[in-house]
Amino acid sequence: MNDTRHPAVMVIHGPEVFDHGDAAWLLERISPNRTIVAGVMARTAAEESGLPVEYDGRPPSRVIRDLNGAVFLANRGKTPYSGRVFGEIVASRLGIRGLVQVECSDVRVCCWNSGDLLLAATLAGLTGYTLQEMTTGEEPSRHTRQIRGCIPGEPVYVNGIVIGRATAEVVVLGSDGERIVPVSGLEPKPHGMEKLLQSGRIDISTAWCKSGAVRSAAACHGGRAGRHGRVVVIDHCGHEIYTRLAGDCCGVLAIGDDTTAVCGHICVHRGIPVLGITDRDADTIIPAAFAPGSVVLDTRPARDDDIGMEMKRTVPEGQVVWDDWVKEILDRYAGRVTVALDLREP
Repeated sequence: MNDTRHPAVMVIHGPEVFDHGDAAWLLERISPNRTIVAGVMARTAAEESGLPVEYDGRPPSRVIRDLNGAVFLANRGKTPYSGRVFGEIVASRLGIRGLVQVECSDVRVCCWNSGDLLLAATLAGLTGYTLQEMTTGEEPSRHTRQIRGCIPGEPVYVNGIVIGRATAEVVVLGSDGERIVPVSGLEPKPHGMEKLLQSGRIDISTAWCKSGAVRSAAACHGGRAGRHGRVVVIDHCGHEIYTRLAGDCCGVLAIGDDTTAVCGHICVHRGIPVLGITDRDADTIIPAAFAPGSVVLDTRPARDDDIGMEMKRTVPEGQVVWDDWVKEILDRYAGRVTVALDLREP
């Protein structure tokens, strides 16, 4: 055990750092002064781990930019290549500040763009990782975006919405100023592209883009949350859920297959049930898991968007008894939906 606390701040990205035990090991070996978890799914894994960390839902580059002193990024890419690609993206957004990245997938400390080499060498010594100095490539265009390190067949996301599946190791997206369009390496998902267009104008240079599963590990189940409270609506934007949850939430109305899966996975360890509205076109982006009291509905032949829009209007602004509200929904939509999963308790 390292009894000397290191003055640096560790910013953690992604759930894999927790799921593979890297976060606990790094905390023991380095003992950073603070540990901040950036993003959404990393928070779920961090909460399940019980480790002493702080949370910030912003991207790692924004978190790091607002911190003074010694800071390093801890990450585990799905492959060493994708881990380095991610580090390069973060480093390019930090400019002349540079970046020190502890990449657990290939036990390497990367010092990007003449970053804090002393910090990088110290971390390499504490961890036994290999130290490597690296430089980012050309500045990305504001009108195109490359998503590198893809595995053909895996889902591709923009701001949490699945827009298709990769057909090559590099997916290239373009922008005409109003919408994002596929250029190469992507088999588009029309429904996803439609949802992305409806979400409003997106800056392709700063949008959250990734490929692959959101998380590979199974969720940890917790006890049942309170049955009386507020219903939170998440419509095809599961990555926004942490900004909407509060102590009085008794359940989540999740619209969309992937949104239902993400909300169920995030909520299960808190014991918060989900009423999922799906039309069974899931992209299998995360292991399914749901808390007691959850119900998943199949809206076919209707689209989940249409039925979900109707149900959103029935959500009271005040508090409800979750089980009673779900029963009202099932009675109202009897004959129009099929119950695909029912975890209500007797």
